[in-house]
Amino acid sequence: MKILVCISSVPDTTSKINFTADKSAFDKNGIQWVINPLDEFALTKAVKLQESAGATVTVLNVGDAATEPVIRKALAIGANDAIRINTEAKDSYTVAQEIAAVAKNGGYDLILCGKESIDYNGGAVPGMVAQLLDQPFVNACVGLDVNGAEATAVREIEGGKETISVKLPAVIAGQKGMVDEKDLIIPNMRGIMSARTKPLQVQEPVASDARVVGVSYDAVPPRAAVKMVTPDNLDELVRLLHEEAKVI
Repeated sequence: MKILVCISSVPDTTSKINFTADKSAFDKNGIQWVINPLDEFALTKAVKLQESAGATVTVLNVGDAATEPVIRKALAIGANDAIRINTEAKDSYTVAQEIAAVAKNGGYDLILCGKESIDYNGGAVPGMVAQLLDQPFVNACVGLDVNGAEATAVREIEGGKETISVKLPAVIAGQKGMVDEKDLIIPNMRGIMSARTKPLQVQEPVASDARVVGVSYDAVPPRAAVKMVTPDNLDELVRLLHEEAKVI
């Protein structure tokens, strides 16, 4: 079984987000980059299938050379090899096109990814990839078992969970719960050393134009100062909630 795991390079959640002076782009200075956490659940699941079913795992990233440390971490976690599409991730559609182009020629049985990246939270790429490949798609997956040419996926729906059976090849977008958090793999020294020698293939992008262009970026407004109300001053609390917060 061949598994393709799509990973994004995203700012660490503790990073302070800033934009350029003209607000036209994200300021990358001083940012620590990590594997998109939801993609990491998918990658861990792929490595477990590697161990239990003898699968080969390829990680794929659409990005410039600056993303290679994150790709090497994915290799240290346990992927067999990696592919980097040598272009900046411009919008969901262009990223999906690049992934689909690799998948069409790779003969992959299963494509895994996170349901969204934590930087833009678009959540559009996995579904677009499935459409471009004309393959079954399961989103928000919190459980996955593979048996031969069939996969059983559990996904979250409003008010509960749904179990779905799909024929492979298929695209599965996972989230927290796809594997237990305690099972997420932290690369050890052996994995880090072996990652240096694992194949990382760089491919040029397919010709495509971005369909969405960011015009400007604005930071979230700073929070207003907190107003303290003494426990015995309920009238003042009600007044503030009604006149200023406007929640009652």
